[in-house]
Amino acid sequence: MVGGVAGGVAGALTARLLSDDEDPAVAPVFTPVQGGAVVQSEESAITEAVQKALPAVVAVINKEATPTGEGGQPLAMGSGVVIDERGYVVTNEHVVHEVGEITVLLTDGRERGAQLVGQDWPFTDLAVLKIDQEELATIALGDSDALVPGQRVIAVGNSLEDFRSSVTVGVVSGVGRRWQRDGIFMEGLIQTDAAVNPGNSGGALIDSLGRLVGMPTSVVRSDNGRTVEGVAFAIPSKTIGDVAGQIIENGRTRRAYLGVSHVDVTPEVATARDLAVDRGAWVSSVGEGTPADEAGIEVGDIILRMDGLDITADLPFLNVLMSLEPDETVPTVVNRNGDEITLQVTPIQRPLRS
Repeated sequence: MVGGVAGGVAGALTARLLSDDEDPAVAPVFTPVQGGAVVQSEESAITEAVQKALPAVVAVINKEATPTGEGGQPLAMGSGVVIDERGYVVTNEHVVHEVGEITVLLTDGRERGAQLVGQDWPFTDLAVLKIDQEELATIALGDSDALVPGQRVIAVGNSLEDFRSSVTVGVVSGVGRRWQRDGIFMEGLIQTDAAVNPGNSGGALIDSLGRLVGMPTSVVRSDNGRTVEGVAFAIPSKTIGDVAGQIIENGRTRRAYLGVSHVDVTPEVATARDLAVDRGAWVSSVGEGTPADEAGIEVGDIILRMDGLDITADLPFLNVLMSLEPDETVPTVVNRNGDEITLQVTPIQRPLRS
């Protein structure tokens, strides 16, 4: 688009824009821009950014574990980025949610077995892998907070799994977006129109300097029956740096844990289950000895409020839980058979997922 506009101007003479009351002698003068130079400069910036980032973008292949250790049927395939020369690779959690035999394929063709260091499910779609550190290219983290709508960004990943090191170009369509996934609103997302397809998950969204500013995580294909085009979301580099840093240092992130299974209550769920309220988190199971069990939460309770935060459609249970700190006692209001009861609950550090 920039090239087309500039090219149209390039063939024109110097233009004078006059209002009805302007003096021609002091009218502003606009000098034409050489469109070809603009296009060439932009293309050079894109290719240089890709060349800088591409060696650090890898393919992540997750297969069923077998007794021989060779791997069975594919569980998932996606992308990843090497963020640390010690061999740490960040990818989307959903690529390795079912942990099998994980292999990382570098851009130069080398294959490395990978171990899952840790993940942040269900709070963010991020996981960290570890591979042997041997002449690894890494990617620099950019400042996602500095992104503005209209800024050029580039998606690098393994589109449709077979098309390795694919590159697509777009712009930042929006910042600070939220999108619901698996019962939680992912916050602060980057919206982009750069084409993202299956296999791009866990890859890189880079700026014009080749820095990682985001990680593609979700694509909107339809909305209430309407076909959607050009709407993809990426996890900002600020979140990637924070979450990956905690996992690399501690093997986990600092997250609160109650020990319940739940169903988000909607008016439809309330009607189907004949519940007394139409919002909150209906408790379907309580783990023995968990913080919920010790606080007196029972199966069938509907958690309405924790630490003063109402659980609603816009603020689901997992988003409220994400805001809590382990080992801090918070008042928790539950609806039990139509009556509201306040319990004191002390979440603990979320245990590692096996």
